[in-house]
Amino acid sequence: MGDIEDAIERADRESFTKDPPKTLKGQIGFLIKQFGSAKAVAAELGVTADSVNRYRRGARKHARADVAAKIDDTVKARWQPLVRKRRQKQAATTGGITVETRARFGYTSSAGSTDDGRFRRLTVHLPATYAQQLFDARDAGASDQQMRGIIAEGFKEVYFQDGGGRAMGLSDVEINDIDYLDLDY
Repeated sequence: MGDIEDAIERADRESFTKDPPKTLKGQIGFLIKQFGSAKAVAAELGVTADSVNRYRRGARKHARADVAAKIDDTVKARWQPLVRKRRQKQAATTGGITVETRARFGYTSSAGSTDDGRFRRLTVHLPATYAQQLFDARDAGASDQQMRGIIAEGFKEVYFQDGGGRAMGLSDVEINDIDYLDLDY
């Protein structure tokens, strides 16, 4: 994995906004929604459908320790991808993505300006379109260099050109020698 993909994974782990159900009844209710039936949940957990229904109704307040652990693991495995997907969708449609990095930035610009790369520490909020491009690129198996290009293009527009207010002769921005890179959405 590259720098950008690692940063996306960290942001995914940090973006859990809501804890999964903690009660046995709540966990079983969630699993029934996920699997479609008490029978399917029972098959996954290695118990009978009657036991699952007793947990769901609250007739049994506690499961055996091994079954309780299996329920907890199954809920967590299915809960977090839903939260991640929801957060990514929000970032890609309305929220955007914040990139914090210390890296060497080089750029190509009009005559008379320097294009020598230098280290900068930047925290820039990129619009939702860049978040969408970044997630699409990752899902398509893009290289770290391709994902850097998306972030560099966002930095060019938002930071260097200030949304069209300056540095209009700037044609290309490159991110090299990444010291660290963090994403938040």
